[in-house]
Amino acid sequence: MEFTAPAFTLAAARAAGIGKDRIYDLLQRGDLERIARGVFVRPGALDPSLVTLAAATAVHQAATLCLTSALVHHDLSDAIPFGADIALPRGTRHPAGFDHASWHSFDPETFEIGRELRDIGGMSVAIYSAERTIIDSFRLMHREGSDVAHEALRRWLRGRGNSPATLLRTARSFPTVVPRLRLALEALL
Repeated sequence: MEFTAPAFTLAAARAAGIGKDRIYDLLQRGDLERIARGVFVRPGALDPSLVTLAAATAVHQAATLCLTSALVHHDLSDAIPFGADIALPRGTRHPAGFDHASWHSFDPETFEIGRELRDIGGMSVAIYSAERTIIDSFRLMHREGSDVAHEALRRWLRGRGNSPATLLRTARSFPTVVPRLRLALEALL
């Protein structure tokens, strides 16, 4: 039986009829790469910037690219993240052994807002929209830095079809961020 998922867990491979020994043979030959304990990817099957997200998604379907990693993905930052910023709903246990992941816990009530699914290499992963990522940057400005949030907003405003009204409409679900976001929009417009 052939297993074509670009990122998967050992448990998923076993469920598809592929034994542990076969997985370890593929690993030895270089046909698989271990990302974390029991989590594997096919080398070259995915954009390198999304490998950790794909592996995290194989463990938790809710895994979502967020903050600096999502800003870079949306071309709203030139930062070079040390690892992929990945959000899970608060209360979800963060998987162990992911060396290149920074885990974040977001409120389950607002977790789905701005969460977009994308197909990469035949698997579905989630990335927060540019608007949601800007809102999170302002919301977590004390950790991410005000310069990061303001630069992302500046770049987003220059993009074709981007509307402050749309951003503020999304921000209504995060009431504490609205005043800061309004002030920044007034200064930039």
